[in-house]
Amino acid sequence: MLGRPFWLSRLAEAWRERNVVWLMGVRRAGKTVLAQSVPGAEYLDCELPSVRRLLADAEAFLAERKHATVVLDEIHRLPDAAQVLKVAADHYPTTRVLATGSSTLGASARFRDTLAGRKREVWLTPMVHADLAAFRQERLEHRLLRGGLPPFFLADTLPERDFEEWTEAYWAKDVLELFRLERRHAFQRLLELLMAQSGGIFEATPLARACEVSRPTVTAYLAVLEATFVMHMVRPYALSGAAEIISAPRVYGFDTGFVCHHRGWHALRREDCGPLWEHVVLNELHAHVGRAPVHYWRSKHGNEVDFILARRGRPPVAIECKWSADRFEPAGIKAFRGRYPEGANLVVAHDVGRPFTKRFGSLSVRFVGLDAIANGAVP
Repeated sequence: MLGRPFWLSRLAEAWRERNVVWLMGVRRAGKTVLAQSVPGAEYLDCELPSVRRLLADAEAFLAERKHATVVLDEIHRLPDAAQVLKVAADHYPTTRVLATGSSTLGASARFRDTLAGRKREVWLTPMVHADLAAFRQERLEHRLLRGGLPPFFLADTLPERDFEEWTEAYWAKDVLELFRLERRHAFQRLLELLMAQSGGIFEATPLARACEVSRPTVTAYLAVLEATFVMHMVRPYALSGAAEIISAPRVYGFDTGFVCHHRGWHALRREDCGPLWEHVVLNELHAHVGRAPVHYWRSKHGNEVDFILARRGRPPVAIECKWSADRFEPAGIKAFRGRYPEGANLVVAHDVGRPFTKRFGSLSVRFVGLDAIANGAVP
C-alpha cells in the first residue's frame, strides 16, 4: 500500500481541532485506502450488514471505544449517519472518528445542519504534488494525461474504459441517491460538454440547447456537479464595478484525466500542457486552502488573471499559471494591481525549481513551482 504522508498529516491536523473528521471527495480519489492507512485505527466498512448492526446503538458502540481511533467508511450506508457522528462529537470527545462516504451525503442540508460546528472536513482532491513522490512517478506530463485519481494514474495503460465506468457509477451511486434527477442523458451530456470546454466561461444558453433542456435545468445540473466536487465554479473577482466583468463564472473539471478523455487526447502536445497545468494549480490550491474562495479576474478591456485567492481579512493574491516561466507577460497582473494595489503576485510554473522574484517596473512578482504552494508561498 502506497503511503500518502501529506494527507495523513492533514487528518492529524483536523483531529487536533475536532474529534470528528469528514473525509470528502469524488469516488476513487483514494478515501478508503487513505482511511485504511491511518495508524492504529479500527477500520469498519458500513456497507457490511454486520457493521450496520454494530452501529445500530451508537452510544454503546462509542462507549467501548474511548480514546480510540475509529474509521467509518461508506458511512452513508447507515440509516442515520449524521446522528452517529453527532453522538460522537457531543458525548465522546476522546474518540477520534474518521467518516467517509458519498459526496452527496456531505452535500445534503440535513448532514450539514446536524454537524454544524461539530466536525472538521478534509477534502481529498486528486493527487497533489506531494503525492507524485509518494507514488514514485514525478513526470508531470503523466499526471496531466492520466489525471490524479490513483487507480487511473497507476494503471499500466491509459484506462479509457475506466473513465466511462466511473461516469456510470457516479450517476447511479452518487447523483440518483440524493438528487433524484430523471434525465440521465441530458445530465451526462452536460458533464461531457463541460469537461471538453473545461476552464472556459459558463454560458447556459448554448449548453441548454445542446442538452435539449431549459436554462434553469442546466443551472440546476451544474449545482449538482459542483456540490459533488466534479465541477468547480471559479467566479469572477469584482469589487470595483463597471470596468470588470462581474457575472460569468469559469467552470473547471475536477481532474485533468477526465478533461483529456473528453477532449479525445491520447497524447499531449506542448500547447495542451498550459491549460491542463492551470487545472493542476487549481487542484493544489484546493488541497491547501480548502474551500477558501478562488476567483479569476477579467476586465472589459481584456486583461485577465488566472486565479485570485481572496480570504477574509487578507489582501487578494494574484496567481498566474504558466507551463514555462518565460512565457509570463505582466499586463494582466499590472492591470489588476491598478485596481487592487495590495497583495502578493505569484507565477506558478512547472519549470521553476528554486523560487525567485522579478520586478516589472514597480510590480514585484514571485516565481514558484507547484511545491511552493504547500510550503507557504501563498500568503
